[in-house]
Amino acid sequence: MYDSILVPTDGSDAVDRTLPHALRLAADHDATVRALAVVDIRSIQAAGTDDRDGVDAELTADAEASVAEIADRAAERDLDVETSVRHGTPDKEIIHETQEEDLDVIVIGTDSKSPREKIALGSVSERVVDSAEVPVFVVKGSENGD
Repeated sequence: MYDSILVPTDGSDAVDRTLPHALRLAADHDATVRALAVVDIRSIQAAGTDDRDGVDAELTADAEASVAEIADRAAERDLDVETSVRHGTPDKEIIHETQEEDLDVIVIGTDSKSPREKIALGSVSERVVDSAEVPVFVVKGSENGD
């Protein structure tokens, strides 16, 4: 049913809750795990002009480390894995990756946010669920983000 599973990561603890579900799904379906980290360009743009290159480099290195961690954990279970780092707005890049790579399902975590953050920023996972044309498996975090 599933040949490819997208696992977006922002390097947070949410991936620790999400990844076991994604790896189990991949093992059950003999599917490839595709780890994706998105460098949020809004963070780069918010930096001062002189700092943008440094912020971009730091965020890109963090993103590469995040997908490498997923790749290592998938390899430990003898699963096929691919990694990708994109620059853009996270929810939009997750959807683009899914469409461009013809992926079958997205397994994404959610962290609890304060009511103000939800109103002001919304949730990446909510926007992905609303926009995705493939099934989305959402792993909900606890109220305190654990």
